[in-house]
Amino acid sequence: MSGKLSRASLNGFLNYGLVAAVFLIVQAMRAGGHVSNSLNGQLVPICAYICMAVSLNLTVGVLGELSLGHAGFMGVGAFSGVVAAVSLTNVVPSAGLRLLAAILVGGILAGIAGFLVGVPVLRLRGDYLAIVTLAFGEIIKNIVNCLYVGVDSSGLHIGMTNSNALGLAEGGKVIMNGPMGATGVPKLSTFFAGFLLVLFTLAVVQNLVQSRAGRAIMAIRDNRIAAESVGISITRYKLTAFITSAILAGMAGALFAMNYSTVVAKKFDFNTSILVLVFVVLGGMGNIRGSIIAATVLTILPELLRAFSDYRMLVYAIVLILVMLTTNNPQFRGLVARLLPHRREGDSDGSGKEVGSHE
Repeated sequence: MSGKLSRASLNGFLNYGLVAAVFLIVQAMRAGGHVSNSLNGQLVPICAYICMAVSLNLTVGVLGELSLGHAGFMGVGAFSGVVAAVSLTNVVPSAGLRLLAAILVGGILAGIAGFLVGVPVLRLRGDYLAIVTLAFGEIIKNIVNCLYVGVDSSGLHIGMTNSNALGLAEGGKVIMNGPMGATGVPKLSTFFAGFLLVLFTLAVVQNLVQSRAGRAIMAIRDNRIAAESVGISITRYKLTAFITSAILAGMAGALFAMNYSTVVAKKFDFNTSILVLVFVVLGGMGNIRGSIIAATVLTILPELLRAFSDYRMLVYAIVLILVMLTTNNPQFRGLVARLLPHRREGDSDGSGKEVGSHE
């Protein structure tokens, strides 16, 4: 058992080391002026997408349930974080503390949303669960499109009709303006803050996976009936994974939103959920390091393909198809296994069987 734990811990430290090494390299390149403005603007979104991919991997790879509404939790965190940051402008002058408050508020409210959705939804499985989580994401998007929030000296004002109906006092500010989204958002996010959030996300997910609760979650994934027969509470542990995933997605959403001056609900629609799911699948179900690499590469790739002009998204799709065909080739996977022997984060036995494999 000690050998397994030490091996899993080593795998976790490798993930921390990878993230830290990339951060230091990028910082050195920025100091030397070797990072383009386009790439520099993508650094915070890359961190947010890494957090999204790792957190979704907890639900899809470790728990074994397909969720298509992850962008909904990201949206809850994004808009609640924006409201918190703007409301604290005169109370908390420090930009770093306001960003921290926004991330915490975004994570808490997303976690509450995860609990409210998870209690009835996690009784479903497979395609049914995917459809319901997809519906949740669309519901959140439509609620945000109808929501008007403002702040003045008397506090927050919330309405569902228009900004004039908020009745803001002189000097008040509209934070969320219905379909126009959140405007005048303070750009508080930094690459360093994103780096810290990635480390925090890795710490939460990896420690959960290696804990007793994590082993129970994987037991439910591998054989629900057998897990229930030995006294494992299915609802409790599924909720634990789902809510943890939602909290981390909400925190990533707050970080993402604070990188732009305007944020609209369309940024957190079905397409974003599918994009994050692509990160997870391409990186490997349950493979945390794979999620980090896939999220980074696939976020940068469209910009690198701008030379192809109108055909860049076509080339992007072709690259995705080729990568998926290659990574699912038994010969290629065997070669990689020989060159880079490792166990995936969720693998709890010594059989070498990969997480997410149901052979």
